[in-house]
Amino acid sequence: MNLNTLFLQNDDFTAADAIACSGQDEPYELYFGAVSAPIIQTSLFVQKDYQTYCDDMQHEAERFIYSRGLNPTVQMVEDKLAKLERGEACRCFASGMGAISAVLMANLNSGDHIILVNNVYGPAMALIKQMAKKFGIEYDVVLDGTPEAITRQIRPSTRVIYAESPGTMTMNIVDLAAIATLAKAHGITTVIDNTWATPLFQKPLTLGFDIVIHSCTKYLGGHSDLIAGAVITSRERMAEIRDFSHQLLGAVLSPFVAWLLLRGLRTLPVRMQRHQENVLQVIEYLKTRPEVENIRHPYMADAAQQAIIRKQMHGFSGLFSFEIRGGHFAEVKRFIDSCRLFKIGCSWGGYESLIISPNRGYNEPALAADDIAPGLIRLSVGQESPTLLIADLESAFASLHGK
Repeated sequence: MNLNTLFLQNDDFTAADAIACSGQDEPYELYFGAVSAPIIQTSLFVQKDYQTYCDDMQHEAERFIYSRGLNPTVQMVEDKLAKLERGEACRCFASGMGAISAVLMANLNSGDHIILVNNVYGPAMALIKQMAKKFGIEYDVVLDGTPEAITRQIRPSTRVIYAESPGTMTMNIVDLAAIATLAKAHGITTVIDNTWATPLFQKPLTLGFDIVIHSCTKYLGGHSDLIAGAVITSRERMAEIRDFSHQLLGAVLSPFVAWLLLRGLRTLPVRMQRHQENVLQVIEYLKTRPEVENIRHPYMADAAQQAIIRKQMHGFSGLFSFEIRGGHFAEVKRFIDSCRLFKIGCSWGGYESLIISPNRGYNEPALAADDIAPGLIRLSVGQESPTLLIADLESAFASLHGK
């Protein structure tokens, strides 16, 4: 993979993104010149008279009345995320699943059909299955994500195409521009979970997608100390999400968590550069190990996927998977338990390096149905020294041989 076209060399994105992440465009004068904006930790805002209150209630989507709607600290984060994704509007939620739920609830009705493209986040898949059972939503899964395969699943009732790229665990890449073009031809709303790439490394709205979702818990927060989600889209689409899924379902972001997220965004470009540098060194090491096959990361994509990557991505994050050759649960467990620097944990995107596997010892048939090998191990490469990370993996490989 030629990295010259990726994030660090892409001036079209870095200049605007650096401003959005930093405080250069923040209203310092409103906060006594404070370089770190204060937390507006309040549940409500009082008005100077009753007429103002009545007027504000007619415009509650744009005015500060009650923090379930608008809050200055939360709004500052939302403005930054909208700029990063090149969107018109952003709303933040109390978790990534809050954001996913809001989008699905706003865009699907009983009897509607959704196509899930690629391997998507497990809880999102679980939610779709519950919506199918409780509300009569119908769904199909297209793992390879090609426009041809998606076309075969489109029905008159198809309302949403929901994608990930790279896909969960498998890291499969799909052509977002091609999917967006296909969806527009059929009047279908496109949604993507862009958490893996962050807005720095992939901007799906510029490729024609309608709605972008993030789990801000991961790279955007970056410190493993917050839970948050975000939805970025057009003002028109956001109106329905705000009025129903944000306001009435109520999974909104608190001011304190928004302030933590602001702190994370300040260092996002620097942190993502380090994640990219570290993960490439770890992958180069894994390429030398005879026990390893199928390193699943965009850096290792085949020629066809590399052509797509160059069109739609601007860098790589530190989450990826690889397979232990011929491995099953016993080998996976031994390898993971032998790591010391890589900690066992289900999340990713923080400063720390993590390791897990989707193989729980009882679910290999289900993994096979999702095209996931039983020997698959997922690493989230953090901010530590790659030399130390590689030494930790070296010890884990030795354990497979009884050393």
